[in-house]
Amino acid sequence: MIIFKEAHGRKKIIIIIIIIILYCNKTRSYSSSRHEELKNKPILESILTVNNLTKKFGFLAAVKDLSFSIEKGNVYGILGPNGSGKSTTLGIILNVVNQTSGDFSWFGGTTSTHNALKKVGAIIERPNFYPYMTALQNLKLVCKIKDVGQDKIEEKLALVGLQERRNTKFSTFSLGMKQRLAIASALLNDPEILILDEPTNGLDPQGIHQIREIIKKVASSGTTILLASHLLDEVEKVCSHVIILRKGEKLYSGKVEDMLATHGFFELKTADLNALVTLLNNHASFGKINQENGLITAFLKEELDALTLNQYLFEKGIVLSHLVKRKESLEEQFLTLTNTPTTINKI
Repeated sequence: MIIFKEAHGRKKIIIIIIIIILYCNKTRSYSSSRHEELKNKPILESILTVNNLTKKFGFLAAVKDLSFSIEKGNVYGILGPNGSGKSTTLGIILNVVNQTSGDFSWFGGTTSTHNALKKVGAIIERPNFYPYMTALQNLKLVCKIKDVGQDKIEEKLALVGLQERRNTKFSTFSLGMKQRLAIASALLNDPEILILDEPTNGLDPQGIHQIREIIKKVASSGTTILLASHLLDEVEKVCSHVIILRKGEKLYSGKVEDMLATHGFFELKTADLNALVTLLNNHASFGKINQENGLITAFLKEELDALTLNQYLFEKGIVLSHLVKRKESLEEQFLTLTNTPTTINKI
């Protein structure tokens, strides 16, 4: 009997040891696969980090507690109406305007702002070159001022489409050509980030198209871009990320595609508008409801197709004379944000 108990006890111990070994192997396997997963996950390299930035001019707060980050390889747009703090923000991060409070750091804070700005190309004001000098002469002068070699001049002139006009005096250039030359000058040091303030302001449609194509070319080479603009179309066409400002405050920060990834809205008409509005307000799928000139605009909080809505309303006694489902454009999203005191912060 004692022998049986001892054998039974040894058997239990062996089983426990086997279970422990199996558990350890499983844990080691999970740990190894998790390590590989983390190792293969791309590390986002920080270009610029802005923390709680505030700038006051007397009693006027041009920038209010602004925070955002810029990561390598993306095209960022600071979007907002005139007077929203876009240019002031760019002035602060370029050390030409002193902030009232808050801070910012370039390239993960591994270098001083003075040294970091050597890796930055920027155009903040209108292009300002010597009018009696040619494009080539002006760029050679810029190279001397920046203390960089002149070997990239022809490459940058070709990039902006001015190689054939390199020996033409700056005074004869159109506004679009002047802006393209300014971009070439900002790229002479092969910056890690290019900063542009209203790059298409005042240009004709052809000039706007040329600047946008240049921005896309520069971005495709891996250069990070930060541009300020009040033009929705510009940001939607060239930017991967957007930061929306209103009166110095951030309303939204995130990917352009995420901002556009809404469920859309319905445009509706019927004889009994009040009954329709009541039904929509009590429907779980709808959020904001607007009524103007006999047209109801109902914004969706979740997916709902037109057929289902029409059937639901018909069963409730509402016969629609107009039913259209649309997706919100960036313009509609922008107007919704900038016309309401509610802020949306997406990190």
